Amino acid sequence: MDLETTLVPADRHAALDPRAVKDAGLVLCDLDGCLVSEGRPFADTAAFVAACGSRLWIVSNASGSTAAALSLRLSEMGLTVPAARILLAGEITLGHLYEVEQIRRLRLYAAPALADAARALGIDTGSDRPEAVLICRDAGVTVDTMGPILSDIGLGARLWIANEDLSHPAHDGQPVAETGALLAALRAIRPELQWRSLGKPDPTMLQIALARTGTAPEHAVFVGDNAATDGRAAAAAGVPFLHIQRRPGR
Repeated sequence: MDLETTLVPADRHAALDPRAVKDAGLVLCDLDGCLVSEGRPFADTAAFVAACGSRLWIVSNASGSTAAALSLRLSEMGLTVPAARILLAGEITLGHLYEVEQIRRLRLYAAPALADAARALGIDTGSDRPEAVLICRDAGVTVDTMGPILSDIGLGARLWIANEDLSHPAHDGQPVAETGALLAALRAIRPELQWRSLGKPDPTMLQIALARTGTAPEHAVFVGDNAATDGRAAAAAGVPFLHIQRRPGR
C-alpha cells in the first residue's frame, strides 16, 4: 500500500513562516503537528493563517471530525478557515466509498460525527454483512475489536484505512497515536492484510484541492510535518513541499 514516490526536495523550517509561502497561489497545509496539536494552536499559527488568507486549505489525515465541525472548532481558537477549504481523510474516504465505490453497507469505526455523516448519506452502518470496513481514529478500537474486524474482512469486506500515520507530534514533541497504529496492530495478527487508503501519502486530497481551485501544482505549496506522508503526497501531486520540523514546545 505504500507509494513508491521519491520525495521532492524540501524547504525545511522550524516554525510556520508566512514569508516562505508568499509567492504561492495556493497553500495546502497539514493540521496536526503544523497548525494545532492536542486541540490547541501553536504560537505561530494565527499569524500564518491570517497571512495566507483565502489561499490556505487544510489537507489533513485527521479522521475524527468533519470539515464543518473542525471549522467551528478552529473559529473558537480565533482561526478562520471555512469548511469548504478543509479536506479531512476520514470524511473524504467516506464520500468516496459512497459515491465512487457504491458502498451501502459499511462497518465504520469512527467518531460520532462521521457515523452521523455516513447515515446522512444513506449508508447502513449496522449490517451483519458489510461490503467494506472503514477504520478511522477511534478510541473504541481495542484488542477485543480486532477479531470482529478480521472476521468481516475474511467474509469479503474490503478494508479501508482513513490514514496510515502511526502518530502525530504533541506540543512537547511526544507522539500521539494515530489511525496507522490500529492498522499496524491488525497487520501484526495478519501480515498479508490488504487495504486501501486515500489519506496521505496518497495524493487524492491534494489533487482535489488543486482541481477545485484551478491551481497548477507548481503554483501551490504543501506545508507538512511528516516527510513520509506529507512529503510523498506532495511529490505524487507535483507540489513543492515545505517541511515543518518543530522543536518541542513550539
